[in-house]
Amino acid sequence: MSSLVRSASLTHYAEVARAAGLDPLVLLADVGLSPACLHDPDLRIPSDAVRALLEASAIASGLDNFGLRMAETRLLSNLGPVALVVREEPTVRRVVHALVRYSRMLNESLFMRLDEAEGIAVIRDELLVGHAGSSRQAMELLVGVMFRSLKFFLGPTWNPLRVCFAHAPPRDPSLHIRMFGHAVDFGQDFNGLVCTTRDMDAPNPIADPVMARYARQLLDATGGSGSMNAVDGVRNILLVLLPSGQCSIDQVAQQLGVDRRTVHRRLLREGTTFTEVMNTIRRELAAQYIDDGTRPLSQVADLLGFSALSAFSRWYKQQFGEVAGRRRRAGSRTKY
Repeated sequence: MSSLVRSASLTHYAEVARAAGLDPLVLLADVGLSPACLHDPDLRIPSDAVRALLEASAIASGLDNFGLRMAETRLLSNLGPVALVVREEPTVRRVVHALVRYSRMLNESLFMRLDEAEGIAVIRDELLVGHAGSSRQAMELLVGVMFRSLKFFLGPTWNPLRVCFAHAPPRDPSLHIRMFGHAVDFGQDFNGLVCTTRDMDAPNPIADPVMARYARQLLDATGGSGSMNAVDGVRNILLVLLPSGQCSIDQVAQQLGVDRRTVHRRLLREGTTFTEVMNTIRRELAAQYIDDGTRPLSQVADLLGFSALSAFSRWYKQQFGEVAGRRRRAGSRTKY
C-alpha cells in the first residue's frame, strides 16, 4: 500500500508546469491523479504518484530544478493544520521539533530528524518511497519548503550554514544560489539543512504558548500525534547510521534507549525483523543512488553501510537479481 501525502504538496504545480510549456492536467492523468488535487490541499494522495509526477514534469520540461521552482514561493500556511502548531512555538528549535513530530501528517514517506552537537544543528529530510526511481524533484521541493519555513521565523536575511543534497548538481545552479545562497553542496551523505544551535535558540516573537497547546491537542485528537511504530522508528535511525557503517541492531537499540531483545520483540509484533527492515531501507536507497548514476559504486556501498564493494555487490545481486552496473547502464538511458 502506497504511503500518502497531502495534496498541498502540489501547491504551485500547475503554475510552474504551464510556465514550462506543459499541460498539468495531462501529466496528472498520466500518473493517475485527479485535477481536484490542485484545488483541495487536504486530499490524501499517493506519495509515489506525486514523486512520479514531479520527475515526469522535470523530464518533459527539461528543467532539472522543477521541484525547487515549486518551493520558491511556498508559505507557512501551505503546511495546513501543522502550521497552526509551529507558528505558536516559542523558539525555532521547538518549531523544528513540531515539524518532526507531525511530519507524517504532511507526508507518510517523509522521515525528519534534528541532531545538535558542538554548536551545529543538522535537520535531515529523507523520502523513502519504496521503489526504484529518482526522487530528486520531491527532495528539492521538501528541502526548499523546510528552508522557507525557517526563514519565516528567522527573517528574510537568514541563510543556513549549508544546504545539502545527496543528488548531483543541476546543469544551472542559479536558482539554487538565488534561493539558498552559495552554501549549497551536492553529492552529500544526506539531504537537509545545517544551521547553528544559535539559530535554534532564536525566539519566535509571535508565539502564543496557550494557542500552541490547543493546536497540539487538536492535531493529536485527529490522530496526528506523530508517534512512530517500531518499524518507522528503526528506519529513522538507520537513515542516520547507515553511512557510518555502525548500523547493527545493537547500535539501533542504543539509540532507542532499549536492548536488542526489545527491538526484536517490537518488530516481531509488527510482523517483521531487523534484517528485513535493514534490507528494505537499503533496497530503497540503493535504487535511488544507482538510478542517480553520479556516485561510484564504492561510494554507494559506503553510504549503505557495507564494509567493502564486494559485500555490496553480492547483496545487490541477491536482492535485485542483477548486477548493480547493469542497472546503472539501463538507468543512464532515461536522464533529463
